[in-house]
Amino acid sequence: MAIILSENFRALFYAPFYAAEATGAFKAAGVEVVLKPSPEPGAAVAALKSGEVDVMWGGPLRVMLSHQADPACDLVCFCDVVARDPFFVIGNRPRPDFSLTDLATIRFATVSEVPTPWICLQQDIRRAGLDPDTLERVTDRSMAENEAALAAGTIEAVQLFQPYAERLIRSGAGHVWYAAANRGRTAYTTLVTRRGVLEDRADEIARMVQAFHRTLGWFAGAPALEIARTLSRYFPELAVPLFAQCIERYRDLKLWATDPVVRREGYDRLHTAMRSAGALTRDIPFEAVVDTSVAEATVRNMQHERS
Repeated sequence: MAIILSENFRALFYAPFYAAEATGAFKAAGVEVVLKPSPEPGAAVAALKSGEVDVMWGGPLRVMLSHQADPACDLVCFCDVVARDPFFVIGNRPRPDFSLTDLATIRFATVSEVPTPWICLQQDIRRAGLDPDTLERVTDRSMAENEAALAAGTIEAVQLFQPYAERLIRSGAGHVWYAAANRGRTAYTTLVTRRGVLEDRADEIARMVQAFHRTLGWFAGAPALEIARTLSRYFPELAVPLFAQCIERYRDLKLWATDPVVRREGYDRLHTAMRSAGALTRDIPFEAVVDTSVAEATVRNMQHERS
């Protein structure tokens, strides 16, 4: 029986999830996986809880929120993929000496579509010594609208992911002021399931994690143009050379995990940001949200195979 995998939403930084399907990694690992689109980011969690899907990809942030709302929640993250924050602050002119405290002097726009980017960035701003609540911030526009506003010169800086950021950079209208990935590991996107599925379908889950481990290895070493061509059907509106540039910039930032083990460091950084933003009102232990046993066993077994 196939594992039904829910796509959170279509985004370039999720590229390894599409690559596992496109390169035949699931088939090579001996597991059938059917990709099911989600109508919106929050809907994937509801589908997973109801049993409509077996596994989803998404942020540990949503899993923590689910555990906060229901201490008996059985959702668990079990395979790391996006290990750092994929967002940028893109400004309207070069600022090689940019500091996050400079945001106090400008009007800038943050992401409205999902909560994690601002929750993480506001913690970076606090750590820089600035109260994020004092900033003049546009909060109700889409990333596409913010890209257009920066290009038109009606705003000074925007928070975006790829390919919005790369298009602005290539056109000369935008400049990287801050790459959130540089803060270090942040548990951004993992595979998530219910603990019952993790136990009842242990062999299939293990094969799925094996497929992702191999995919992450391919992703680390394959030419960016090869990756872009392989995944172009998932992003038909995106020119392959631009797609490849997005991949290269993200790889330079070490965005993607090198193995499927979710690290406590990344979890703790996200947890701290959520507490400081008020999204979490109590601590949620790492062990309640993350199970590393399958990923750790996969890494050991594959190392043994290579030796």
